[in-house]
Amino acid sequence: MAETAPIATAPADDMLSLRVLARLLDYPTEALQGAAGEMIELLDAERRWSASLRTALMDWCQRLAEAELMELQAEYVALFDRGRATSLLLFEHVHGESRDRGQAMVDLLAEYRAAGFEIDARELPDYLPLFLEYLSTRPEAEIGRWLGEIRHILARLTARLEERDADHALAPLALLALIGAEGDVDAHREPVKEETRDDTPEALDAVWEEEAVRFSAASDQDCALQSAEGRRLVERKHQVSSDPVKIMPGGGSTARAVSDR
Repeated sequence: MAETAPIATAPADDMLSLRVLARLLDYPTEALQGAAGEMIELLDAERRWSASLRTALMDWCQRLAEAELMELQAEYVALFDRGRATSLLLFEHVHGESRDRGQAMVDLLAEYRAAGFEIDARELPDYLPLFLEYLSTRPEAEIGRWLGEIRHILARLTARLEERDADHALAPLALLALIGAEGDVDAHREPVKEETRDDTPEALDAVWEEEAVRFSAASDQDCALQSAEGRRLVERKHQVSSDPVKIMPGGGSTARAVSDR
């Protein structure tokens, strides 16, 4: 996962578009720029998205191919490695740096391994590009359930990236579009405008002054509670849902997500 590679073998359910989004959210490399043409072809073929969204994603790929690599890398670091608001680590948006996040990642890693999906030790399990690689290997019904579980994170992340005029906002928006949930972003745009930026020099200095987080549980009760969010996410697919989220059918429909009734 550390290095971008060309898109290769198709997953069983033909969700190569998820792998393209994973690449677009990863650290820019020469390999990413070299794969831009291939990614454009795959995006153009994804009929689950509207024509306007496909065009926006393809234009982003073209900009990546034509830009100076060092500038792309500097922009990426500024966008994702300073502050937590735009973090690509999913559980950081839920748990921050609390001890809860550690157990949640253990649970997610167990989910990967149970499905026969092994990851590079250099990546954390909740890293969004890695999570999308995993989803690209799963059936559509399971992809829909997972995206439904993290839709609130994706919507807030989209709004924050839009506020920073980042092309990267297109990736979580495209994930929401797969389940017909693009409209979720609307509820976050105004609140995001009121947020205090956490990537300023002052904000970053303040982080260094905070007390270090202790990861040892203070009691048995803490141990029992610390993985609640992680278990909720990884166990969701094993539960019978009364309102499952589905991947939108091909054809560029922009209708809302449908449910089995």
